[in-house]
Parts: sequence; C-alpha cells; structure tokens
Amino acid sequence: MKKILAILILISSYSRAQQPLYLKDAINIALKNSLDIQLSKNNVEANTIYNNYGIAGGLPLITGTANDIEQLTNINQKLSNGTVIKRYGATANNLTSGVTASILLYNGMRVVTTKKRLEELQQQSEQLLNAQIQNIIAAMMTNYYDVVRQQSYLKTLEQSIEVSKQRLNIVQIQQSVGLANNADLFQTQLDLNALIQARESQQLIIDQAKTNLLTLLTLKADSAISISDTIIVERNISLENILSNLHQSPEVHAVEEQIRINELIEKETAAQRYPSVSFNSGYNFNLSKSSGGFNLYNENYGPFIGLYLSVPIYNGSVYKRQQHVAEINTQSAVIQKDILVRDNTSSAVKSYQSYQNALQQLETEKQNYSLAQQLLDLVLQRFELRVATIVDVEIAQQTFQDAGYRLVNLSFAAKAAEIEMKRLTNQLSF
Repeated sequence: MKKILAILILISSYSRAQQPLYLKDAINIALKNSLDIQLSKNNVEANTIYNNYGIAGGLPLITGTANDIEQLTNINQKLSNGTVIKRYGATANNLTSGVTASILLYNGMRVVTTKKRLEELQQQSEQLLNAQIQNIIAAMMTNYYDVVRQQSYLKTLEQSIEVSKQRLNIVQIQQSVGLANNADLFQTQLDLNALIQARESQQLIIDQAKTNLLTLLTLKADSAISISDTIIVERNISLENILSNLHQSPEVHAVEEQIRINELIEKETAAQRYPSVSFNSGYNFNLSKSSGGFNLYNENYGPFIGLYLSVPIYNGSVYKRQQHVAEINTQSAVIQKDILVRDNTSSAVKSYQSYQNALQQLETEKQNYSLAQQLLDLVLQRFELRVATIVDVEIAQQTFQDAGYRLVNLSFAAKAAEIEMKRLTNQLSF
C-alpha cells in the first residue's frame, strides 16, 4: 500500500507554453489526476475505516438514558382501612435515569468472522486500487507511444516531401534548358501538393492523439505539449515467464479475495442459527413524587448485572436459506475467478503471439526501410540524369513511405503487446 501511495506524487501543471513531456512525468501526472484512482482510493479509505471490531459488533455498547415526566392528575382513592382520598389537580413527578453496558459474549463466532471479512474487504479494495493503477499506466504508455508512432511516420512523409521538392527543382532546371515539358512540371507539382496534404492530415492525427493523451492526464485538451522519444521494445520476454506470473495480477488477487469474503459470509450466516449470549451491567436511578395519593415519595437506585440468552428456534428456515444462497455466491465467485484466469491467459498468449510476430518482421522491415531509402536516393539521381522517369521516382517514393509506415507500426505493435503482457502480470514499471 505504501508503494502504491508513493507513486501518486505531485507534479506541477503544464503551462500554456509548449512543454516537453516525458513518459515518466506523463505517468506520474496521470496517476495524480486520475478520477478513477481517486474513487478507488476513497474505497480503500472507507474499507479501512470499516475494518474495526466495533463495526463487527465485538466492542461493548454503553447507553445512557434519562426521563423526567411532570404530571397533573385527579386522585380518587379508597383504602382498605376505609380512608377515602380525593384530590383534584395533584402534581406528580417521575424521574428515571441510568447507564447500561452490554457486551456480546458468544454468537457462533459471528463477530470474529465479520472482522475477518472486513479485513478481506480492505485488502480487496487495495488490490482493486493497484489494478486501477496498472490500467492507468498501461493506457498512458500505449497512448504516449501512439503519439511517438504517428510522429515517426510524419518524419517519413517529410523526407518524401523533401525528395519531391528536389524532384520539382530538377524538372524546373530541365525545363529551362528544354529537356522537360509542362506535363512533367504539373505532375511533379501535383505529387508535391498531395504529399503536403498528407502531411497536414498526419499532423491532425498527431494532434488528436495528443488530445487523447491529455484526456488521460486529466489536463486541458488544448494544452500544448511536445514529445520527442523513440519506441524501444524489450526483446527477452518469454511466454513461460508471462504465464507463470499471471497469478500476480491484482485483478486475480481481487477475485480471490472475493471468494474468501463469500466464504466468510457463509460462516456469518450460519452463526445466526447459534445461541447468542451477552453480558449486561449498569446503574439505574428512579424517583417519583406526588402531592396526593398513597405514595407521596419513592426513590430507588443501584447497580445491576445480568446475562441475556437468545436461542433461535424457528423463523421459517430464513437463516438456512440465506446460508444456502451464500454458498451459491461462493461457487459463483470461484467461477468468476476461473473465467478471469482463462481470459487473462488467452490475452497473454495472443499478446505474445503479436509480440513475437512483430519482432520477427521488425528486423526485416528495418532492412526494407534502409533499402527503400537508398533506392529512393538512387532513383532520384537517375532521374536527374534522365535515366529514370517520373513514374520510377513516384514508385520509389511510395515504396519508401510504405516501408516507413510498416516499420513504425510494427514497433508500436510489439510495444503495445509488451505493455499488455506486463499489465496482466503486474510488472509494469517506468
């Protein structure tokens, strides 16, 4: 719990001026500002307060009472000795007060069971908070690297635009000496304009990705931030290690806590069918006064002690039915755990498959990207020497752009799969 609270550090807000944003700072801001985490922290705090023997019913109950009644009465009495008492408008006062203490001695171990259930609820809320933190970190990292991915592709487009500008310059020079016609010039300008439009569209994608990131940070959607980073994928993750650590997931721990909570509810419900014994003690004071009647003054006071025994005999089998429902709820919790483990295992295997597939393609795609860049440079040189055509340059440019797009997508896919596998095993760090 201390580790969980330690990472919720305060970070200064980003000003309107564009600020560099690093992954670690982004995660810290998201953890600090997350409304979901604040709700989970409130649940932890509430369950911590509830985790008390007083809530479980194991502490003494002390009650003080006081009652003072003034009366105006008409009296008409005939005593056994023949005396007749008649009084109209007689005043009377009755004062009672006392302090009573009661403590439960036995009720089928229900108090102890309830206290254990409250402890489990507190631990479960802490696990749910940890799960929420892992989810926020995973979402933060995925969105952060999505911005990096889109910016990387933008760099590829900008390189292609530079090539188109060189191509346009070559065509203009060739046209000036009569080696190119207007068709070549118009086509080259159209290709350049199309790439500039593609760059603007890509910039919109980047801006919207940053907006998604700012939403996770719970910052203003129009805040100006700059991100300069690369996607580095960890390459030594094994499926055996991931599957063997799936039990560390806080979500799995939370459903295990739910099973124990339901088992304790079974015991609590069963305890209602046992006798209940409590010890009572206190001090009473009674005073009554009357201006007329047989008893003009009566006062009594003193301590008392006693035992209270309650034995449930029959209540329409309510407790028995409640216990049976509690047993069914426990079985349901076990099934929910099995479903979660099954789904987490499936997600882990699929993420690992995506991770491995991306890594296998990544090295080849790096070579493709390098070759596509060299090819583009070569074709541009050949175009300048009028050995290659405009179509050859266009094909080389498209090949370069496609290779760049595939490269950043494969890097992002591998990183996203890595993040998901670590989230499932509670191993996310930053």
